[in-house]
Amino acid sequence: MAKILLIDDDQSIAELFSYELKKSGLDTILALDGKSGLDKAKIETIDLILLDEVLPDIPGNEILKTLKLDNTTKHIPVIILSNFSQEELVKEAINAGALDYIFKYQIEPQDLVARVKKTLEELNRNSA
Repeated sequence: MAKILLIDDDQSIAELFSYELKKSGLDTILALDGKSGLDKAKIETIDLILLDEVLPDIPGNEILKTLKLDNTTKHIPVIILSNFSQEELVKEAINAGALDYIFKYQIEPQDLVARVKKTLEELNRNSA
């Protein structure tokens, strides 16, 4: 079973997305701030990270850069999940190694699950 780390400070949205991911058979770990998200990424075996852009302690793009510089986490695929659609943030995230940039306000929970599963399938196909 794939393990997803969801890093998002909006507890209601995080719980909703987490519930849908779990319901579809994906093991999901929740972190409500950047520091705990980074810590969990380092100690857990994570298959994919869904990362909010705006967190109370560390900006999402900074977390992404930190993950990609660390030998224990650089291999973990990251999708940014944000309410912010500023072109600069999107470009910065993609350039820093994010696979995708999803706007929370444009996606239903079941559509997020479908995108996550499709991404995991593509990653498994490419690594085989």
